[in-house]
Amino acid sequence: MGRPFEIQGQTIGPGRHAQVVLNIYKLPTHTLIEIPVFVFNAKEDGPTVLFLAGMHGDEINGIEVVRRLIQRPDVMKPKRGCVVAIPVINIISFLAGSRDLPDGRDLNRCFPGSKNGSLGSRIAHDLSSAIIPQIDFGVDFHTGGAKITNYPQIRCVFNDPRNIELGKMFAAPLIINSPFRENTLRKEAARQKKPILVYEGGESRRMDYFSIEQGLHGCLRLLHHHGMIETEVPQGTPVLLNHSGWIRAKSSGLFHTTIDYGAPVRKGEKLGIICDPYGEVEHAVNAPHDGYVVGLNNQPVVNQGDALMHIGSYR
Repeated sequence: MGRPFEIQGQTIGPGRHAQVVLNIYKLPTHTLIEIPVFVFNAKEDGPTVLFLAGMHGDEINGIEVVRRLIQRPDVMKPKRGCVVAIPVINIISFLAGSRDLPDGRDLNRCFPGSKNGSLGSRIAHDLSSAIIPQIDFGVDFHTGGAKITNYPQIRCVFNDPRNIELGKMFAAPLIINSPFRENTLRKEAARQKKPILVYEGGESRRMDYFSIEQGLHGCLRLLHHHGMIETEVPQGTPVLLNHSGWIRAKSSGLFHTTIDYGAPVRKGEKLGIICDPYGEVEHAVNAPHDGYVVGLNNQPVVNQGDALMHIGSYR
């Protein structure tokens, strides 16, 4: 027999599903903001898995992944375990189309939060206290920042055996060793011994259907591996990258790339140029070492010191 899932005084028993509310938050206009949580609980016991998106309101690709996931009949009625899905955790920033909360804070720097704190702190507290203790593992969906496209990738901690095991099950094209950051959901979940993978794919405020497809396939692989659903999904062949870093502009000007994101690169390979608008100066952008382009700046005009390409490597 499966385990019940409890939230805000409601119990979703084995073999049941429900849409519940994480909490209700009141804005200065007395407008009430509710955060919907979808729970699909099987009759047979198994892992409880969290799929969460919209931590930053302008990161749309992950929201679309979770939307597609919870529409699937096999996910709505898992064979075992429990699927918990939060398509948009940061409702107010999503409505505003912004990364940050109204007070300028980043929700993913508010954990573990406080029930008497700011809006972000209260959302973080509710997630940390009501959801995270009940799950076995989860996936937190993100994109690149403004005008930065990330190739589909999982970020996890390589020296944590369970983390890397889950990352390989998800099998995004790239798996990057990424240490914990303070006050993030991933760090707080790790403190509670609940591994959270971070999926990055595409660019903020822009649909990237390849990244959406890869994210959905990863979720299905995770669920299939744990016997929660039966489905056919392409097998992933991830590349593991131990380190990553940014190539930064050595001069200001017009940035032209000659390589796609996700492409392998060789040390010294020419990846693009920066030229001034007057046709007088042109500087090559070369790969500092072997690796893969895991992130790419789409901005055509750059200033000296701007991040141009994020390169992941084995070294």
